[in-house]
Formats: sequence, C-alpha cells, structure tokens
Amino acid sequence: MGSLTKLEIPYIDFSKDGALVPGTDSWALIRDQTVRALEEFGCFVANYSRVSSDLHNDIFQASKQLFDLPRETRMKNTSTTPSHGYVGQVPLIPLYEGLGIEDSTLLEAAQDFTRLMWPDGNQFFCEKAHSFATIVAELEQTVTRMVAESYEIEGDNETDEMLSAKSYLLRFIKYIARLDPETTEPTVGFLPHTDKSHMSILHQSNVKGLELKLKGTEEWILLEPSPTSFIVMAGEACTAWTNGRIDAPYHRVVMNGKEDRYSMGLFTHIRGVLVKAPEKLVDESHPLLFHPFDHYKLINYLFTDEGKKSKSAIKSFCGV
Repeated sequence: MGSLTKLEIPYIDFSKDGALVPGTDSWALIRDQTVRALEEFGCFVANYSRVSSDLHNDIFQASKQLFDLPRETRMKNTSTTPSHGYVGQVPLIPLYEGLGIEDSTLLEAAQDFTRLMWPDGNQFFCEKAHSFATIVAELEQTVTRMVAESYEIEGDNETDEMLSAKSYLLRFIKYIARLDPETTEPTVGFLPHTDKSHMSILHQSNVKGLELKLKGTEEWILLEPSPTSFIVMAGEACTAWTNGRIDAPYHRVVMNGKEDRYSMGLFTHIRGVLVKAPEKLVDESHPLLFHPFDHYKLINYLFTDEGKKSKSAIKSFCGV
C-alpha cells in the first residue's frame, strides 16, 4: 500500500479571534499560513469550531439514516453530471458508496433531496444537511478569498465573477469495513486520485482511513479524524485558476479495521462561467498552463474513453 510517514500536514486554527475578519492581524497571519500550506502540500487541516460538536454528531447520525435506507431508494439520487449522484457497487472501489446534494447551500436543494429519500419527510436530516453545507461553505469562501487576496487578484472582475459562480456539492460517503472479515490486510477504500473540484473540504467521523501523498514522493500521511478538523484540499480547477501555483494533491482511502467509515465532503464547482487564470498570474516565470474551460465539461470528459485513459485528464482536456 506504500509507506506511511509521521510527518503532519499544516494545522491551521480558523477558530482564533479575528481569524475570519478581513483586515485584522489574525486574518493576515492565517491567510499567509493557508496559502503557504496550499502551495507546499495542496491541502491543510483546518480547526473550524463553527461546526459545533452537536452538528458534527448530528450530520453523521443523518448520514447513517441515509445509508440505512434500501439501496433501491438511495439509487434514486441521480444527476446529469457523472459522480454527482448515487455511486456504489463499483468493482474498482467495492467498499465505497456515496450520494450527493447538488447546490447544497440552497435550502430548496436539501428539501428536494429529503423528499426524494423520505416521501413522508425527515426534518432532522434536511435541517442538518443544509446547516452543515452552509457553514462549511463559509470556510471554503474564506480560504478562496485568502488565496485571491494573497495573489492580489481580489477585485479582478473575472476572478470575482468566477468565484461568485460556485456550486457546492455535498456528498455523504460510506466505506464498508471489509468484504472479507477474515483478512488482516489493509483494503483499498478509494484509489489514489486528485479531485477535479475547485476546492474540496472533507470531514471524517471517528474511523481513520484518509491518506495524503506527499508531493514528489511515495510517502503517505494518515489524516487523523477529529470533530473540529476539516481537510481543505485544492482541486484541479484551483490549479488552473492559480496557473499552477497550487497543485491538487493525491489522496486515497485505506480501510484497516472492522468498523464502517463515514465521511462528508463539500466539493466546489464553477457553474456557468469559464475557469481561467487571471492575467496577473501569467508572466514569463509562470506561462499559461491551461486554456479557459467549462468546469462541468471537464467532469464529463473524465468519463469518456479518452479521459479514462489519460494520465492527467485536465492536461489532455485543456492543457496549453
């Protein structure tokens, strides 16, 4: 499975006084730490106490309610975008199952999803899903604002237009413990990959499994779960936006125990406008790496024969 290292990725405390208030010394300190971590690792762990311990417990209770539904019901979660609806029973990742709420920061989206799964209603699920998505989206908005401010592109019309066109996909994820309970070997939960989102924020329950690959090495870091820990990770659309200054990191899930694993993911996509690097980030030292592209067309390309064969789908799709 590859060796694990004890090196830890940066841990950044977004719960400090003033950390979320632009213009304060705390904001500037957290901003610089955030951008440095994204440039060096492609991700970091955020301590983010705005998601209370009660909401942490409730969202995973809601998740278990969802996965307790009959599979036929869960499969009603469909989407015109590949991988945004129900995914399960995939031979390469047989332990994985996921469902998604598109535009999850909109209350109507949570209500529609809830009615689809529970025709008689489930107010608890609806409220917790919408609250969780909304609060975690605020963390994502803070991080992207810090990146834009650090690169001095905040206020750029094209940047502001792109960042205002975000759509948030909330995914409920479950990995069953093992197909073979007798084995003692680690089992792949999800193959190594980079996210094609603009930004991803992952939140784990109490079961370990998420591992990050260190850039330029074969070393993997195991990311420990915590009720206030959120893994903020750049996607390939962020790599294109920053013109290669921030790389999307490789990560995987490895199951190594007898307990099912639940996690939540909030994935940011850009809807309706092209993803492109601002002119200010293109110069002799940083030549343009990607042509402007439609984010959702990139996602569809991943599931074409050409996209599946490509070593780097975004490079073959829109690389210069």
